Parts: sequence; structure tokens; C-alpha cells
Amino acid sequence: MAGCGSGGTGESKSGAESSAPSSNAPSNAASAAPSGTGKELRDVKVVLDWTPNTNHTGLYVARDLGYYAEEGLNVEIVQPGEGGADTMVASNAVPFGISYQESVTQARTQGVPLVSIAAVIQHNTSGFAAPADRNIKSPKDFEGKTYGGWGSPVEEAVMKSIMDLQGADVKKVKNINMGDADYFTAVKRDIDFAWIYYAWTGIEAELRGEKLDMLYVKDYSKDLDYYTPVIATNEKTIKEDPDLVKAFMKATSKGYEYAIAHPDEAADVLIKAAPDLDPKLVKASQKWLSPRYQDDAARWGEQKESVWKGYADWMYTRKLLDKPLEVDKAYTNDFLPSGS
Repeated sequence: MAGCGSGGTGESKSGAESSAPSSNAPSNAASAAPSGTGKELRDVKVVLDWTPNTNHTGLYVARDLGYYAEEGLNVEIVQPGEGGADTMVASNAVPFGISYQESVTQARTQGVPLVSIAAVIQHNTSGFAAPADRNIKSPKDFEGKTYGGWGSPVEEAVMKSIMDLQGADVKKVKNINMGDADYFTAVKRDIDFAWIYYAWTGIEAELRGEKLDMLYVKDYSKDLDYYTPVIATNEKTIKEDPDLVKAFMKATSKGYEYAIAHPDEAADVLIKAAPDLDPKLVKASQKWLSPRYQDDAARWGEQKESVWKGYADWMYTRKLLDKPLEVDKAYTNDFLPSGS
């Protein structure tokens, strides 16, 4: 959805998330118990929203440094099928997945039983980016330019809301579908700006020496400072297997906390798990993103009612939702470790 290829607002339709999901998911760690425990591990899958990137580092750390095994879990990290991660989690084909506040909100108002159990990044790091030579310094400058997106109604709604603040007219923006083209290809070909995650595509631009003007959507409205991405499960898993959710989140929290404290070593874990990624990009992205996972929250993963309500109300006002969100059912902090 907004900001992210597979229907989530988020860290980039470009860069790592612009190519089609690969069927070659990195293999999971062996199904052996931690040495000396003699305990058999429970097989569990978690589905990514797209191809592996630094949004996901904590999962790989938790798997490959043995944090899941310590909780009795053998976790396999898989990539989404044709229906996408939300569909797989909502149908309970897998118990956990990477999603976005936006898509969980839309799902909940349509009776789909997704529940967000952690915010991967505390503040929204996505926004509209343009090569510096397009001279897009504010939303007003979108007028007369060509935007490359993926055809979600949320894109135009966000663009309109921040342009309205400056008396600009969203109808003066030409919209085209970028398809599978990445940001760097598209801006050289037929677009002026696109919605990206800075932590991936923005950092890649830095490494390429290509100067960007980046307009973070959260800077124009507090309602747009929503959680993207999030870790989601479904109501059935919460109701029938709360111990699984608790164990999974204890290890996952530990994985992200390690990535916060040790960005360089955590990047090495991701590079080893996903060798097709550019190591320089992973290292630079991880250095930028690690302090932003938890940011000003009391603990990694913490979600606030005001953030869920603010964005849902924003969506409802703009007719992106058929009905208001029951906020308290959309997310929970109950499975985060209390001592983090």
C-alpha cells in the first residue's frame, strides 16, 4: 500500500522492495535444539512483505544467533506468495508476517482478523523523493511533475493532503504506474519523484552519489507518522496459541535490540542470510536505521493508541475506509517483553 510495493506504506517500492518476490527464501537454521537442551524445536514460519532488507534484520539475527531456538522455535523466514503476506497471515497459512499499519487498518475495517504485535520502526521513515535536479523542495513543487507509483488510492490521498496545506493542486500532478522498475531506473526514464523509504533507497542514492530531495510525509502531518512496517499475526493465533506469540516476540525483540546495539554485526548477519544484497548498501542502511528502530519509545516494538487512531481517522475522513477503525482490536503491546 502506501509507500511499499506489496500494499504497505513503507520502506520503498524501490530498491530491495522493487523487484518481484523471489521464491528463493534464505533457508532457515537447522531444526536442532540449543546445545544441551535435548528439546525438539517447534517449526514456525514468518513471511516477509518483500525481498529481504534492513527492515527485517532483527528476524535474521533472532534466527541465526539462536534467539528463536532459545525459545523452543525453529523459525523459517519466507517470502510472500502471489496473494501477499497479509493474506497468508490472515488465513493462518503462516502465524506471523511483516505488514504495515495502513494495510492492517484497511483489513480490520473489512473484517479481516489481522493484529499488529510490534512496530518495527518507531517513526515513519518514508516520503516523496526526487533527484535534486527536479527542484522539488516542497509539496507545492509536485505541480507539473510526474509521479511514479503503484496505483493505490492512498498515494493520491497523502499527496493531496500535504499539497492542500500549501494551496497546491494535486490534479496538476501526472501519475503513472512504475510497475517493477526501481526508483533509479524510473527517474531516469519517465518520472520526477516517487514514494520511498529513506533507509533503503535514500541510502542507496547516497552511495551512488545521486543527491535527493526527500520530503518525509510525517513532517507535514502528525497523522502520517504511522507505523511502517509492523509485525502482524491473526486473532486465531492470539486466542489459541498465546504462548507461541509470546515466545516469538521475546526472541524477535532480542533480535532487534541486538541490531540496535550492534548495527555492523547485525548487517553481517543479513548479508550472510541474503547474499544477493549489496553489502555496502546493507551496512550503510543498517547504520542509519538501527537507532530508528526504537527511537524515543520506551522499548522496541511499542505501539501507541494515538498513532493508530490518528492515522485511521485520517484515512476515514478521506474515504479510504468504509467505517471507523476499532483501534483497540487492531494492535496490542501485550506480547512485547516487559523488561526491554
